Formats: sequence, structure tokens, C-alpha cells
Amino acid sequence: MTPMTLGVGGFALLLTMMGARIPIGLAMLVIGAVGSMLIMGPMGILNGLKTLPYEHFSSHTLSIIPLFLLMGQFAARAGLSRSMFQAANDWLGHLRGGLAMSTIGACGAFGAICGSSLATAATMTQVALPEMERQGYRGSLATGSLAAGGTLGILIPPSVVLVIYAILAEQNINEMFAAALVPGLFAAISYMLAISVFVRLFPDSAPSKPKTPMGERLRSLIRVWPGAAIFILVIGGIYTGIFTPTEAAAVGAVATGILAFIQGGLRWEGLRDCLLETAITSAMIFFIVLGASIFNSFLALTQLPQMTAGWIVGLEISPWIILAGILLCYLILGCFMDSLSMILLTVPIFLPIMMGMDFGMPATDVAIWFGILSLVVVEVGMITPPVGLNIFIIHSMAPRVPLMEIFKGILPFLAADIVRVILLVSFPAITLWFVYFLY
Repeated sequence: MTPMTLGVGGFALLLTMMGARIPIGLAMLVIGAVGSMLIMGPMGILNGLKTLPYEHFSSHTLSIIPLFLLMGQFAARAGLSRSMFQAANDWLGHLRGGLAMSTIGACGAFGAICGSSLATAATMTQVALPEMERQGYRGSLATGSLAAGGTLGILIPPSVVLVIYAILAEQNINEMFAAALVPGLFAAISYMLAISVFVRLFPDSAPSKPKTPMGERLRSLIRVWPGAAIFILVIGGIYTGIFTPTEAAAVGAVATGILAFIQGGLRWEGLRDCLLETAITSAMIFFIVLGASIFNSFLALTQLPQMTAGWIVGLEISPWIILAGILLCYLILGCFMDSLSMILLTVPIFLPIMMGMDFGMPATDVAIWFGILSLVVVEVGMITPPVGLNIFIIHSMAPRVPLMEIFKGILPFLAADIVRVILLVSFPAITLWFVYFLY
């Protein structure tokens, strides 16, 4: 059996194992190890296993992941999700659909600190859904805005998935964070516009409420300013070069920990739970990274990514058509897989294809632009029927809302996402201008 045949068979077997619900980290590790052994022999893979884990996990760069995860745990203990939602509600709640817009704003703000789509959706559902139900919001709009708002956690920096992509694509983490900021804010604004249009077409879906007095609005800003200050400190420190991303993650974790302690949400038991949850999640991510590294080493031995890239480039098809096909694959995979697993699985195959195409940009710009496009489409997949992960997270927490109602509530946001993806593909400068402005 030729290495190329092994590569194709290994990839097909991996998809089969994923369909059988075998953890993707374990599936990639087993297939990568067995495939490498068939090519290099037992000693070759054993020598690789002796050095590969150390080379990866002794990297100073990877320490950013547990630090940002710990920062998200402390932020939840500090009650930042509730205070951010309340502040957004005080300023936007008097508009028709304002509470749903507040949910989008709070999801974006909390996602910027948390860095996880699923965690943002789950946390904000607990905070915002009871209030929207109390004020008479239709279940479809309430749950749809929560599912869509949750996707902002993967894109608005700091984001764990962005860090992983930067490492895989050998790109500067600072530049990836800068490139993600404008599309992330664009996503939040487009979701708010979608709500505004929807409630005008269906006025009974979202009542309005009396305008909050200015004094209460200002007090809500005072309550939320510590979280905003931490975000500005972390992201501003990265963009201005005061901190490296790893140093910024450490500063953010310490600052949110102090805030959680002051707010009374972090005592010894809470600290223990935060550290334990961070350790469990970090171990899960690192195990997936290890499995992906071994699987990608196997693919490199088979030359599958290089030969696939060469074959596609040789077809002389328009690069834009190939990009559209790749984004469609991400959209389909996003219905079934979490964002981290998808990025680890596909980037070693898709990125060489993109780098071999002529988009009229330097290779570094293509890598950054493609990374942001990938994350945008991945997040769209997480709210796409029939198996969007965010939808099922929210349905599990709010079983009283029928699943079909949640699917209906997602449709305005999917329309906004389609427009946003078209604009980001058509105008790469939307993604890249802030990078050029800073660096």
C-alpha cells in the first residue's frame, strides 16, 4: 500500500471513527500512530512519541491556553456576565427587541473574556433567557439571539481557537488577534441589525419597555467598568506591544481573580473549582493537540496535503471557487464538530491549498485572512440546522422551548452571517486593515 493510499484511507477512517462518537483526540492519535508505524516501522513512531509531546507542550506559547481558560473561570465567578447583560439592557432595553440586542452585546463582551463559544452560550442562557421570558419575548427570538451571540466567543479576541490556528499556521498571535477584532465587532453589529429588522416585521415577537433613567444607566456602567478595564488592559496591552499574548493572559487571569475575590465569588472552594475546571479543559485541549500533531505528522509522511494542494492548483480553477468550496466544507463540518477539533483537523490540508493560490496578496496576508474566514464560517456552522452545537446546548438548558422554535429563531442571524461572509470574502481589507494599522 502506497503512502498516498494510506493517507486517504486514514482520513476516511478518522471520519468514520468520529461518526461513531470516538473522541477526536484519541481517533487522531491512534490513526496517526498506526499509520506512521506502517510507513516508518515501530521504532520510527516510538522515537517520534519520545520527542513530539515534549516539543509541543514545553512551548512557552501554549501556556496562553490555560491562562485564558482560568481568566474565563474567574470572570464567571466575578459575575461579569450578569453585570454586562444588565448594563446592555439598561442602555438598549427600551428599544423594540432591545433585550435581545443586549444579549448580543453581553455575549460579545463576555466572550471576549471567556474565549469559548459554548461556554458563552451556556452562561448567557442562564443570565438572559429568564429575563427575556419574563418580559414576554417569543421563545424563538430569545433562544436564537442566545445561540447566535454565543458564537462571538470564538472570534472576538482573546480566543483559544485563534491561538491554536496561529500556532498551526505559524502566524503571529498578535496579528491574528488584531485581524479578528473588526470582524468580531462586525458580527455583533450585524446580529443587532438582524434583530432590528426582525422585530419590525414581527412586532409581537419582542415588546419594548420604558426607558431606563440616566442615573441607573450610569450606575450600570460603574458596575461593569472593572470587566471592561480588564479587557482593555489585556487586549490594549497586546496591541500596543506592552505585553506578549502570554503575559497578557497572565495579567488578565490575575486581574479577574482579584475581581472575583472582591466580588465575593471566589473563596477557597471556588478557587479550587476554577483550577480544577481549567486543568480538565486544558488537558482535553492538549490531548486533542497531541493527537492532531501525530495525525498531521502521519499526513506529512504520506504527502497527502502537498499532493492535494498541487493537484487542486493544477486544475486551474478560479481561486475564489476553491475558497467557496473550502468554506462550504467548514459550514457542513461545523454542524457536527466543535471549532477546535475542526481547525486542528482541516488546517494542515486546507492551508497549503490556500497558500498555493493567487489572491493578489502576500502569503502572510492570505494565511491571516483565511484563518479569520475559517473561524467565521465555523461559528456559522455552530448555529446551522440540523445539528448546530450551540442550538443543542441552549435546548438542553431550556427544554421548554421546542427545538423547531429555536431553529426558526436562528434564521435571521443566518441571513446576517451569509451577508457578512460574502463581504469578508469580497473585501479582505475588512480583515487586514487593522493589522496594517498596528503592525
